[in-house]
Amino acid sequence: MLTRLHRSLLRALPLPFVAALVTLLFLLLMQFLINYLPDLVGRGLPVVAVAELVAYSLAYMVTLAVPMAWLIALLAAFGRLAETRGYLVAKSAGVSLVRLAWPALAIGVLLTAGMAYFNNEMLPEANYRMNGLWRDIRVSRPGFALTPGEFYTGVNGYAIRADAIPPDSAGLLVGVTVFESRSPTGGSATLTAARARLQSQYGGQRLTMLLEDGQIDRRTPGGQADSYERIAFDRYRMAFDLSGLTSFERRDSEGGSRTDRSMRTSEMLAVVDSLDRTAGAQADTVRATLERLGQSWGDVRPATAWAPRDTSGAAPTLGTHRAVLDGLDDPGREAAYDLALQRARSVRATAQTAAASLDWERQRADRFRVEIYKKNSIALACLVFVFVGVPLGLAVPRAGVGVVATLAVGVFLFYWITLVQGEKLADRGMLPPWLGMWAANVIVGVLGVYLVTRETRDPAWRDPIRALAGRFKGRG
Repeated sequence: MLTRLHRSLLRALPLPFVAALVTLLFLLLMQFLINYLPDLVGRGLPVVAVAELVAYSLAYMVTLAVPMAWLIALLAAFGRLAETRGYLVAKSAGVSLVRLAWPALAIGVLLTAGMAYFNNEMLPEANYRMNGLWRDIRVSRPGFALTPGEFYTGVNGYAIRADAIPPDSAGLLVGVTVFESRSPTGGSATLTAARARLQSQYGGQRLTMLLEDGQIDRRTPGGQADSYERIAFDRYRMAFDLSGLTSFERRDSEGGSRTDRSMRTSEMLAVVDSLDRTAGAQADTVRATLERLGQSWGDVRPATAWAPRDTSGAAPTLGTHRAVLDGLDDPGREAAYDLALQRARSVRATAQTAAASLDWERQRADRFRVEIYKKNSIALACLVFVFVGVPLGLAVPRAGVGVVATLAVGVFLFYWITLVQGEKLADRGMLPPWLGMWAANVIVGVLGVYLVTRETRDPAWRDPIRALAGRFKGRG
């Protein structure tokens, strides 16, 4: 019987997992395209480059979608198990919840290991390549696109402006101004026209503008003085070469520096080790400088207190119990004291600089630690969600897709908000990196252990959740 239940459970997990994963990836991909589509349109990008960018962006989407899809699959599979009375029969036969759910636990371990490898090795490389591709896209020149009332300077040597572009006018422009800084005569020219019509040729590589009812004001440099002429026209044709606007070139993918988001964990560990050694050296410098500061101050501090300088500028009364000051008159003693005070201030400034450098090195190391812990924390969520998904799935038998999705979204949102807030606090130095990144797993894990314990000891505790699920079903 237990073997049949395990087989039934293993057959029930893949379908909701795949369906949830595909749905989540689709939603995340649509959000990506909505946000970044304006940066992609009009740049003459080849289809391969766009497909490559989408493929790289899927990497971080997989990092988010897999744990949530796994949680949805657990809720659906164990809810189905409770609905078919399989769990009730197994419990009546003395089968514990742990024995029943160990296949899900084993799959959670495998998913955790797989996501740990993916997050630590594949995700940074995808981020690095995506950053390089974005860099190439953003330096490529956009295609010809006029905005009413604004000058377009994408064509070398020209600035083009149109007061209005009537919709559905087949390339008609109204109130056209063209500044030409590279005229054939070597000077500059300004063309104004009441109207102009645009026509694209040779697959968008060449643009022809037919201007109507306008004039040309041209200035030509001369030997003694510049010449100026004005020419009125009924029609004037201009041609622009747009072949350079749609050029897109891929640079070396290995170029550019890596950040914490695009470095593998092994590389970040090496950086953290180097930063720790540098911070240790800075700490030694601070300690040594502070010791020098204390010694310098102790050598020159008078045995008796200095009298404060009054507003008249009179010199303070100096203590006379230091052997180093014996034989000096009051001005000499004051000069010696001022020199020592300058030395102390110089040493203190050095100590402050070293302390600031020490804090900077530690902050850099902590940012890398935060990223390391974050990658592994998200991977471990696949295992932690087993302890939450199993008892919650058993608590909502006959629950529809809406209830399962609501529970999954609620748990995952709580987990994700806790993780993000922990990351922010850790980046600001308000929490240790390990605490900020592992707090979400600890909180959700403790909640899961509590639910498993309650489910094992007292199945009647599920009644409030059943009532809540019934309300959702009634509203649906």
